[in-house]
Parts: sequence; structure tokens; C-alpha cells
Amino acid sequence: MNYTDLIAALESAEGDACSVDVPETWMQGRTAYGGLTAALCLETARRLVPDLPVRSAQVAFVGPVNGTVTCRPEILRRGKNTVFVSVRMTGADGVLAECIMTFGAARQSSLSFALLPAPEVPDINNVPPYFKNHQGPAFAQNFDMLIAGGSPPLSGAEKADVSLWMRHKDPATPLDAVSLLALADAPPPAAMSMFTQPGRISSMTWMAEFLTEDIHTEDRWFLARHTAQTAFNGYSSQEMLLWNSKREPIMVGRQTIALFV
Repeated sequence: MNYTDLIAALESAEGDACSVDVPETWMQGRTAYGGLTAALCLETARRLVPDLPVRSAQVAFVGPVNGTVTCRPEILRRGKNTVFVSVRMTGADGVLAECIMTFGAARQSSLSFALLPAPEVPDINNVPPYFKNHQGPAFAQNFDMLIAGGSPPLSGAEKADVSLWMRHKDPATPLDAVSLLALADAPPPAAMSMFTQPGRISSMTWMAEFLTEDIHTEDRWFLARHTAQTAFNGYSSQEMLLWNSKREPIMVGRQTIALFV
């Protein structure tokens, strides 16, 4: 099932809740791909706040997401310009994810800047696939990913700093905040480039900030840079940045990852 069909399959349950069956093609091991979990929660929240663009998403990945899942949104506060929405995803095993989505209207300000320069990397036509022979976990088959800088997983690299060109394979995918959230988490954690042998990892939390409501790019391609800044006591913290094809900043994020190697 492609991305567009999966989002369309998000059906109304009781009240404002929405449910969907997570297909095997969106799994990574025993859980759904984290970007999909976040996107399903954001789509549910957005249906409560269709009049405002999303500004940030905070996601806690509580348990393995599989089978039939239900997202239950609740408006925590609606102000003059902003709305805070909590979304809890549940399944057969209880709570699977807990999210806070913040929506906000654009406002006039004396400040306007973005100190987020994109890395100097080759264009899309001059870089190889991120996964050897286009392989990778099941969910990765839903994306085109090209490595533009840094090292692939399990390469024993000295630094965990990876740049990629990425896009949804589904050509019908809309350019909106939900699809962007579903895309942004697609690469494995940057720390995996320092691994010398396979090892299990697990995303714990993810915070993403949308820098613009005008999401556009050429041929659906976005440039991402994922950098692991710390790794202590079995946990890694990484920074994530996303630009469009013109190198205009679109999203920033941070992620906490559990390392089992």
C-alpha cells in the first residue's frame, strides 16, 4: 500500500478518533516505521485544526506499532493564533505513541532570517543509492534515498554526519506537512554509520519544527542532513535538518535513539 492510499485509509472511529491497519510494507522489524507513526498522528490532529498550519510535532514512541492502531486527538487549548493538540495512538498492546502537535497562524514580525545553510553536496544525478542495491528495511522501499555525503550504515565511519537526497516514491504524494513528517525520519540514525556490525536501534522521541507552511520542491526531492552529536550510556542524540531542492530550509528536528550495540 503506497503512502497516499494509506493516509486515505485512515478511517473515522468513535468521536474524532481515526483507525488504520498498518501494512507489512511499512514495517521495520516488529514496529511500524517511526515517520509513519508520527504522520498518522499529525493527520488525525490536522483534521481537528484544518484552518491553521502545523508549527511543531513532538512525538514519544512508547511501544511497537503494528496491526490495527487508533489515534485519539484532543484539543488542549485554542488561543487567538495557536492551537495545541494531543494525540494518543493505541493498539492491542495499549499506548503506542504520545504526541503534542502545535498549530499556529502566521503573524507579522520585525525578524525574518534562517541561519541554516545547506551542506555542499552533489546534485541528484551524481550520487549513489543510500542502501546497497536499493535494499533496506521493508518501509524503505516506499522512498527514494540517495547518499550525498558522509557514510552509509555499518561502515565504521569516524563521524556520524550523513547527507541524503530523499523523496516519496508514490508520485501522487502531496507536498504537505504530513507527507514531509513521513519522509524526514526515513534514514537510519546517523550513529549507525559508525557501527562495525549490525545492531538494534530504537527511536524514543522525536521533535520536528516546520519552518514554513509553503512546502515546495522540484520533483518531490528534499535534501536532509542527520548528525549524531552525542552517544553515551546506550543513547544517542541527533540533529536533523531538511531543505528543498533550492536549499531553502523546511524543517529542523532532534531525536533521541536507544542503541543496543
